Amino acid sequence: MARAELDKAPDDVRRMFDAVARRYDVTNDVLSLGQDRRWRHEVIDAVAPRPGEKVLDLAAGTGTSSQPFADRGAWVVPCDFSLGMLGVGKAARPALPFTAGDGTRLPFADDTFDAVTISFGLRNIVDPVAGLHEMRRVTRPGGRLVVCEFSHPTWSAFRRVYLEYLMKALPTIARGVSSSPDAYVYLAESIRAWPDQAGLAAQIAGAGWGSPEWRNLSGGIVALHRATA
Repeated sequence: MARAELDKAPDDVRRMFDAVARRYDVTNDVLSLGQDRRWRHEVIDAVAPRPGEKVLDLAAGTGTSSQPFADRGAWVVPCDFSLGMLGVGKAARPALPFTAGDGTRLPFADDTFDAVTISFGLRNIVDPVAGLHEMRRVTRPGGRLVVCEFSHPTWSAFRRVYLEYLMKALPTIARGVSSSPDAYVYLAESIRAWPDQAGLAAQIAGAGWGSPEWRNLSGGIVALHRATA
């Protein structure tokens, strides 16, 4: 398995997500102490989908993050590079148009979507900046981007506690609930190595998005970045 501080091998990361697919949603709920549900609601509110709009939900996994867009009347495409995740999602949500796709080479035409969103998946793209460029390419002018990703807690004392949880407690808890607990060592490392809020905003701007801004959730454990095409 690739380590987070080294170059991410796409095949390794894909196999990792295939392995965790079966219990992925349950594991996330346990590890986040249920906060992942609140974070998903925040993403929906930030995108503010309107009936008939086309929304790309990238790194959608099993489609848990995608279904609320469809419930609001948007035409949502859940896209992921893990066939294991897509298989689990299609079995649970057969009405959604699950699509296999690499974040650096999206299988969509230019200016296709009114909004593109990615939750907890940008850091797993082998080249996140290339992924942001691709998201910009497939978004129509004036469309919007919402990125929900783990970030840096704003209170330094809490950040130390949080990093201790990531590197020690998270893999231990994952052994009890995940179908592939070793994968969560990689995930913890990838979170620790990820840029802070301002750093990600700079990457978004560098990929051609306008007016990037962010809002911290759960004290900065997660940051919600928004920008326009």
